[in-house]
Amino acid sequence: MSSGEEGMFSPQGGVLYKRNNWVDRSKPKGDVSDSSDVNTDNYSTCSDAWDKWDSNNERRVSEITLHCFYQPRTITLLVFGTVCIVYFAFVNDPGINRATSVWTGVLAIVAVFLSMGLLVFPNGPFTRPHPAIWRMVFGISVLYLFLVVFVLFQRRSDVLEILYWFDPGLRGFDIDWSEFTPDCSFQFANIWSRIDYFVIAHFLGWMYKALIIRNWGIVFACSVNWECTELFFAHILPNFVECWWDTLLLDLLICNGLGMAFGMYLVHKLEVRAYHWESIKDIRGTRGKIGRAVLQFTPENWTHERWMDPSSGLMRLIAVFILILSIQMIDLNAFLLKRVLSLPVSHPFNLIRVVLIGIIGAPAMRQYYTYVTDRTCKRLGTQAWIFYAIMIAELLVSIKYGAQVLPKLAIPAVIGWFMFQFALGCAVLVGIVIYKLRKHNLEIKERLQQRAKKKHRRKRSLHVHMNADSFNK
Repeated sequence: MSSGEEGMFSPQGGVLYKRNNWVDRSKPKGDVSDSSDVNTDNYSTCSDAWDKWDSNNERRVSEITLHCFYQPRTITLLVFGTVCIVYFAFVNDPGINRATSVWTGVLAIVAVFLSMGLLVFPNGPFTRPHPAIWRMVFGISVLYLFLVVFVLFQRRSDVLEILYWFDPGLRGFDIDWSEFTPDCSFQFANIWSRIDYFVIAHFLGWMYKALIIRNWGIVFACSVNWECTELFFAHILPNFVECWWDTLLLDLLICNGLGMAFGMYLVHKLEVRAYHWESIKDIRGTRGKIGRAVLQFTPENWTHERWMDPSSGLMRLIAVFILILSIQMIDLNAFLLKRVLSLPVSHPFNLIRVVLIGIIGAPAMRQYYTYVTDRTCKRLGTQAWIFYAIMIAELLVSIKYGAQVLPKLAIPAVIGWFMFQFALGCAVLVGIVIYKLRKHNLEIKERLQQRAKKKHRRKRSLHVHMNADSFNK
């Protein structure tokens, strides 16, 4: 599309602009009776782009079985919120201390913001179990982005004082780096001592990544690249120092490997599953109704991935490489933030952040996938935009505070890390394309062979009938 042909559309408005022409979306698609100068050739393109944005950023519920859960409750929410604010602002004990009043005010701001989000924020690409939940997720992600940006503009000492105010037990805490000096003797007792709850956490994490990425090659590249990330950044993060058997056996094979295998197994099961949803009102028996209610927390449908295919160009390759690099950065930020903010490994902030990033990552991945693979999708989804904004803001906080507490970053190590990421990512992606190209060629060859066999059977049947007719004569 040339610069003079560019158009725009707004998800909030009801009109589209294309080549200096306005098209009213409230009219039928072919109705241009009031706009004789409208270029109808471009309306279809704009309409397709609008529909793609609508399904990717504001997905509607396809079939509503219980209308009571999807009726607007704006007035009810306003009244309930007002009652709660009046109660906590006026009825609460006036003798509470300053810390409690500040904490109550912060929670009130969060509650009002999320309540507003229930009304105005987009649903995102998912509607199960309910669109309101994904609006809440979007609202929480925006609040977390605000928090990280606020931290970015503060001094590290002031941020630590805020953390001490929330959790006084953090005052005076310092990481003991001597416990990260591993004994690398290859003995069963030594290996068994490394088995802890982090093994389960790694397994669940890579299973979840496999579920949202749905591609063996990309997930494998992320796994190998992460182990190399630990190797290249071990000079500033001593907890990245690991034994060779810890990296190869416990991480790559057991935790990451089994997690990815189980995740891809679930992906395969969900792909071949037949999705037919029956209304809960049509189900008889309490047990059946409870089972249908539980299934509401499962996907409505499942889309087969096609990150890379034989027709993929250079931009698709770059987009998937950015995805692999982004996964490395969002994981690396978790360890950098723990280091620069002097947080213990078991602190609830670390768990809350990991869970939050995981929940945000699901709709963000779907929106990024649609943006990369669908040529009619011209805009990155809002949740994906917030996800990348969080990743960049966290990285900036780590860089700003890391200059004060981290050892000097070895620039050659960073360059080597990036080059390794690029080389392995490109190799895996090219391998995926070659594999899918061969698979595509085999499918075409099988179809041609089946067509030839059918043609041969028809000719043979015709020949038999002709011989029978001549014999009868």
